Amino acid sequence: MLKLSENPPIVWPENVPLTAFSGRWWVAHTKSRNEKALAHDLLGRRINYFLPMSWKLRRRAGRKIRSLLPVFAGYLFFCGDENQRIEVLRTNRVAGIIVVSDQGRLVKELTQVEKAIRTGVPLLPHKYLKAGRLVRVTAGPMADLQGIVVRSKNVTRLVLQVDILGEATSVEVDADIIEPID
Repeated sequence: MLKLSENPPIVWPENVPLTAFSGRWWVAHTKSRNEKALAHDLLGRRINYFLPMSWKLRRRAGRKIRSLLPVFAGYLFFCGDENQRIEVLRTNRVAGIIVVSDQGRLVKELTQVEKAIRTGVPLLPHKYLKAGRLVRVTAGPMADLQGIVVRSKNVTRLVLQVDILGEATSVEVDADIIEPID
């Protein structure tokens, strides 16, 4: 388990929004449990990447253990040219690379996840949804975040999906600050 200081940054270069990255987006399907190691490799090669991570708390032998874990296990998103794609393959940490045909859609979906992470709210895994009511957050640090609303056990959650992966994550929101998108 890595110490906090040993974890790679979630976005590199740090403090640069994903929309400012130049080049083509790719999705690296990593070998098992190689997401952070690949991020460190890309950092050393100066390749822009996004590795969404969230804190998970678990108990073991009466102790609380906090771990920073990838939101989408087995995947890392990177941006660059063909030479950088080849450099990613040379790391020997990648099982395959997914070609992104709709670059704009992927950036829009990843920007939603990035914004949620930057607010500091915990993200939880969520099953991918085929249909649902599309909503927008109207106030607070997650204002303008868009996703699908689900309710269970008196809790309202906003589901953020990444269609190319067929995976999703969710964040708890107050039902009073969401509105449907027509």
